[in-house]
Amino acid sequence: MEARYNLKSPAVKRLMKEAAELKDPTDHYHAQPLEDNLFEWHFTVRGPPDSDFDGGVYHGRIVLPPEYPMKPPSIILLTANGRFEVGKKICLSISGHHPETWQPSWSIRTALLAIIGFMPTKGEGAIGSLDYTPEERKSLAKKSQDFCCEGCGANMKTALLPLSSDSQSIQADQEAKELARQISFKAEANSPAKSTNEILPASNHSISSSVSEQENVAESVQATDPHATTGEIQNITASAAPEPAPPNRPSVSPRQRRAQQQQRRPVSPALLQAQQPGVHTSNTGSAVLIVLLTLALAALIFRRIYLANDYIFDQEF
Repeated sequence: MEARYNLKSPAVKRLMKEAAELKDPTDHYHAQPLEDNLFEWHFTVRGPPDSDFDGGVYHGRIVLPPEYPMKPPSIILLTANGRFEVGKKICLSISGHHPETWQPSWSIRTALLAIIGFMPTKGEGAIGSLDYTPEERKSLAKKSQDFCCEGCGANMKTALLPLSSDSQSIQADQEAKELARQISFKAEANSPAKSTNEILPASNHSISSSVSEQENVAESVQATDPHATTGEIQNITASAAPEPAPPNRPSVSPRQRRAQQQQRRPVSPALLQAQQPGVHTSNTGSAVLIVLLTLALAALIFRRIYLANDYIFDQEF
C-alpha cells in the first residue's frame, strides 16, 4: 500500500502512524484501513457498560478526507444499534457535519472513544440519530454479535478481545465518558449563546481563534512528522488557516446613498452664490423711483417759476 501513496503527504504519514498504533485490537475498539484504500477505515466498538448498549458489538466505516487531519472524518455505522442510523453519515462534534469543532490533534482513536461515549446520549433530532426504546436497543445489542462485514470480513464475535476488568479497560470507559462530555461541552460553547466572547470585538475574536487553530495544526504536524522542516509546517499551517471574514457594513437605502453622494460632490462658486440669501431689491427699487419722481417734480416746479418770472419781466418792458 505504501507504494501507492505519497509518503511525504502529511495525511498519509498521519494515517500510517495511526494504523500502526491501532493494529492490535483491544476489548473496547479496533480500527484498520482497507487493504486497497488508506482513506477508508473499518472499525468495531463495544457498547458502553451499564447502558442499553451493554453487550453489543458495533461495526462501521470511517471515511477520511485528503486534508486529514486538518478536516474531520465522516462516520457511518453498519450495525443496527438504535442510536445511530445505519448507512448514513452521523452528526457528531467530531464528524464532517461539524468541521468548526474539529481539532487536528484528534485522531481515529478519539473518534472511536467518542462514539462509545455518545451512544448513551440523546439523539435530539441530529442527522443520523435515532431514539429507540431501551428494549429495542437491548434487543439490537444481542443481535449485533452475529453481524459480519462483507467489506472487510470482520466478525463481531472475534473482532475484539474478550471484555476484562483490568485497569486499561476501566480507563478506556472513563476516557470515553470524559471525551464525550468535553466534546459536547465544546459544541455548546461554540453555539450562539451568551458568553464573555460576545463582549469582545468580532475581529479580535476571529483573530484569536485563527491563531489558536494554527497552533494546533503546527503541533499536530510536528507530532506526525518530527523531522518536518519549518517551511513545510508553515505551508501546511497557511493552507489550513481560514480566510478573513469581510467587515460588516450597515445596509444603506438608495435614498441615503444618493444623499451621501450629493454631500461628497464639490460645490461650485456660482452654485454657492446662488444658494446664498438674496438682497431684497424690491424696497431699494421703490426708494430710487421715489427719488427720481421727486427730482422730476422739483424740476417742473422750478421751470414753471422761471417761465412766470420771464413773462412778468416782458410785460413791464
